[in-house]
Amino acid sequence: MANVKMNYMEAIRDGLRVAMKKDERVYIFGEDVGFYGGVFGVTKGLFEEFGPRRVRNTPLSENAIIGEAMGAALAGLRPVPEVQFSDFVTVCMAPLVDVMGTYRYRFGVNIPVVIRMPSGGGMSIGPFHSKSLEAWFVHAPGFKIVMPSTPTDAKGLMLAAIEDPDPVIYMEHKRLYNLVSEEVDDGYFTTPLSAGVVKREGTHVTLITYGATVALALEAAKQLSSEGIDLEVIDLRTIWPMDEALVLASVKKTNRVIVLHEAVKIGGFGGEIVARICEQAFGYLAAPPLRIGAKHTPPPVHPVLEKVYLPSLDGVVNAARSLMQY
Repeated sequence: MANVKMNYMEAIRDGLRVAMKKDERVYIFGEDVGFYGGVFGVTKGLFEEFGPRRVRNTPLSENAIIGEAMGAALAGLRPVPEVQFSDFVTVCMAPLVDVMGTYRYRFGVNIPVVIRMPSGGGMSIGPFHSKSLEAWFVHAPGFKIVMPSTPTDAKGLMLAAIEDPDPVIYMEHKRLYNLVSEEVDDGYFTTPLSAGVVKREGTHVTLITYGATVALALEAAKQLSSEGIDLEVIDLRTIWPMDEALVLASVKKTNRVIVLHEAVKIGGFGGEIVARICEQAFGYLAAPPLRIGAKHTPPPVHPVLEKVYLPSLDGVVNAARSLMQY
């Protein structure tokens, strides 16, 4: 095994390739994922390598895709379907949430499915292709939800998700596909589905985030350090199950907390994180926890409006300053 420089997209593809070589039960399918390689090119080359039985195009029907995934998993396969944009999951919520998510509870039978969902905004492609819907699946029991921020985590979490016996929602941020690159092990390795990571040690404020906003958090930490504010940045990596122990230990150290996500702030997963902190570490807090998320509107198409809609560097920096002045 050797380290190879990969971007986020290439790391996801390599994770799929390694899993398919390791286990003949693994196959991928979805709209245009075959010879075309998917709308973003994530599966490019896998059709030629593994053939049409294991890399399959489907009709434009998310209901059919999720239905096949359940049937294939129950038949002993390890399906990895793609919902082309996470926004389109709305048309298959019944089979996904009502059936797949509850299946083990009702029948005692596992459904090992990894559902890839390109997610998030920042690309000026509007309200049908830009939403961040992860909180819906935390609220619906039965799923693990993965949201990687780096190529290494993207690959390691993909391989761990495919090995997992239960349904995993794998939300890959499409803006990161060609944006971030690093050296990644080209062999088989897994990243635990319940372990967050401290991306930057700090002492003054804990910032909890995941996915594309990890980079924003690190940029804010760099700027704040010049002002003498030491930000600790936690990347949850898997938002459910959440690494609660890591979060609480950090909050008890810094006594101040910001939760940052690209999803709409109202009803977002940040509220759950803050609630748990208040329930279990309230006595350690020196200031009220703050949440930062997108505005409560559909994602705009216009890039200037979308910039206002999404969390900003200034917003994160000002939130940390306000906590220090409380």
